[in-house]
Amino acid sequence: MKTSDFDYELPEELIAQFPTSKRAESKMLVLDKVSKSLEHKHFFDIVDYLGENDILVLNNTKVIPARLYGEKETGAKIEVFLLKDLKDGQWQVLIKPSKRIHTGDKISISEDLTIIAKQRQDEGKWIVEVDCGDKNIYEVIKTVGNIPLPPYIERKMTSDEIKNLDYERYQTVYAKKEGSVAAPTAGLHFTDEVLEKLRAKGVTICYVTLNVGLGTFRPVKCDEVTEHKMDSEEFEISAETAKIINDGKKAGKNIVAVGTTSVRTLETAFKQFGKIQECKSQSTLFIYPPYEFKVVDKLITNFHLPKSTLIMLVSAFAGKDFVFEAYKQAVENKYRFYSYGDCMFIH
Repeated sequence: MKTSDFDYELPEELIAQFPTSKRAESKMLVLDKVSKSLEHKHFFDIVDYLGENDILVLNNTKVIPARLYGEKETGAKIEVFLLKDLKDGQWQVLIKPSKRIHTGDKISISEDLTIIAKQRQDEGKWIVEVDCGDKNIYEVIKTVGNIPLPPYIERKMTSDEIKNLDYERYQTVYAKKEGSVAAPTAGLHFTDEVLEKLRAKGVTICYVTLNVGLGTFRPVKCDEVTEHKMDSEEFEISAETAKIINDGKKAGKNIVAVGTTSVRTLETAFKQFGKIQECKSQSTLFIYPPYEFKVVDKLITNFHLPKSTLIMLVSAFAGKDFVFEAYKQAVENKYRFYSYGDCMFIH
């Protein structure tokens, strides 16, 4: 299977640069896998499609302000992008420009935060030591860090108003556990009001945590799909969530995954343990056609980049031809694409 099979043309003006004025007012393209029919709706209509036979699984990871700007002792300007907390003050980071950094170099971010380069890796990645005295790194970066918007959102933070908008909107309303450097974007459409309406209809809501890494959004560069290797991402499932899902599956209920991150969490856990169980583990699961889903029955997801692992996952879930027909209609109907864009509900 060729990576080029998952390419499509997208007019640049359809790449959403800002969120909709209200979360739940984004458009929602509804795909019926059985009848192969499409409906054009809004996200608040999701309440009409789910009921007491559905279990909604949300990824409650929280995006950290991972983009840091600092300088070397020479005065050279350096950008540090936090990727993964390796514990004990060690982090994996991206550094730009990486060529200017040597082992032992210190990058001053603020009075409270200094980054010390320890070990060069490939593709601009480094292992660094983070020195913030007796302060907590997560508290420090709330003050000095920037929300790590994807590269296709091509606007500079021109005002505090825009910066504050991203702090609020590039985060789900149920975000709880810090650790992601990208948002689980399908969840951005939910409001507390929508969640309450779903609960009132008898929908069971539970949470998993997968810390989203940069690799999630990267296009696949190999010609052959099967040659691509996924970056490892940490995930966690609580005993409560495991029980809800296992009991629900036995009772014939539908598992509705919100986002590809929730899908990979659930499918990875099943692959590793043969069931959903309480765990902290790593996912490198790459889902592409033909893949047999063991846990997930329905999916809420955004529109994804051409040739990305995400569009491959969605194609495996709903059928490649059907998904690409839906994308074609989304383009024709001026849907907004990617992180701040509109969404699909596949059932």
